[in-house]
Amino acid sequence: MTDLFDLTGRTALVTGASGGLGARFAHTLAAHGAQVALVARRKAELDSQVSAIQAAGGKAVAIEADITDRGAITHAFAQAEQAFGTVEILVANAGIAPAAKLIDETEEGWRKVMGLNLDAVLFCAQEAARRLIAADKPGSIVVVGSILGFGVTRGVGAYCTSKAAVHQLTKALALELAPKKIRVNALAPGYIITDINRGYLESLAGEAMKANIPMRRFGRIDELDGPLLLLASDAGSLMTGTILAADGGHLLPL
Repeated sequence: MTDLFDLTGRTALVTGASGGLGARFAHTLAAHGAQVALVARRKAELDSQVSAIQAAGGKAVAIEADITDRGAITHAFAQAEQAFGTVEILVANAGIAPAAKLIDETEEGWRKVMGLNLDAVLFCAQEAARRLIAADKPGSIVVVGSILGFGVTRGVGAYCTSKAAVHQLTKALALELAPKKIRVNALAPGYIITDINRGYLESLAGEAMKANIPMRRFGRIDELDGPLLLLASDAGSLMTGTILAADGGHLLPL
């Protein structure tokens, strides 16, 4: 039986890949045969992730880039293409969620969130799509959204707004790019334990949050492997414009 998740020979580019979800996404794609370009600003961390992928038998390259700079995006895709060929899978993962009440949000803070969480997603998708069209290849763009793009919580209003916009951007891109055989979908995780948030989610405050999750637990990072592969691979060949939540049922009561 054909392995629907097989990505052998395909080139993937993952933004925000120096740690957390992005690093996990890069490892997962590489484990299923993709040649992966890991993109982020922290070169040392990228090199560490690439070494781990290569040690496991995968193919990967580290590309240092600030994707809020359009020129850096173009350069990153060019480097990935030089290393492995046309990027056929883009995982637009990079994002930030600084704490700030909207009434106190500064213009600089607002633009910083939108610049990375929204603008960079569009510009990366544009670069991927233009290169795929020029090479006459099909492709998959996976945007990382959030359940906070569906419902909001206090203290991260800019983040919630950016993710709601990202979900709409995903649908608009999907509609436009479908005739070019380029699929665009979003993965919307719920609360997933990572090294960054582990301390809080495993605290008493985090324990209290579980009462709002029907499955009464937070997600493990490996539980996003299947949803990611579904959207990136031929297993999801008929899916485009989908916002796929992986949240333990968190959205159900909303």
